[in-house]
Amino acid sequence: MNRQDYNICVEKISDSLFRFSVNFLKDKEAAKDIVQDVLEKLWINRDKIEKEKAKAWLFTCAHNAMINYIHKRARISSMSNEKLPERYEQANFHFESKQVIDHIVGILPPIQKSIILLRDLEGYAYEEIGEILDLSPSQVKVYLFRARLKLKKQLKGMNELA
Repeated sequence: MNRQDYNICVEKISDSLFRFSVNFLKDKEAAKDIVQDVLEKLWINRDKIEKEKAKAWLFTCAHNAMINYIHKRARISSMSNEKLPERYEQANFHFESKQVIDHIVGILPPIQKSIILLRDLEGYAYEEIGEILDLSPSQVKVYLFRARLKLKKQLKGMNELA
């Protein structure tokens, strides 16, 4: 990949990579940092990466970086304070519908969360998601199905509380 290919790749992919990161992390500053780090890694590894596979490589790196960021943040927060039980949080807060969806998507396991965001928000095909997350298209479909079931179950449970 040469400089021109890199610049074209950054122009085409950086916005969707940022949206994916923001929706995953719910933190614009952290998402900016992740995207910047991933684009820097692409530049450093430009000789090793084919331009046709750069998009999948970028999303894979971003996904892994976000998982690492979440684990690091969880370790830091667990040392500094204790969290309220989830039932207490759900019973005491009334959310708008978008906030409810964001909250429920936020509690999904990382792989399911990534698949939901890539498929339903970014509109990627099963094959593309599989390439990004190193899964087969059938595994993507299974994870997506399970994630949607969890979302449906959580939404149904919230309706019963109201």
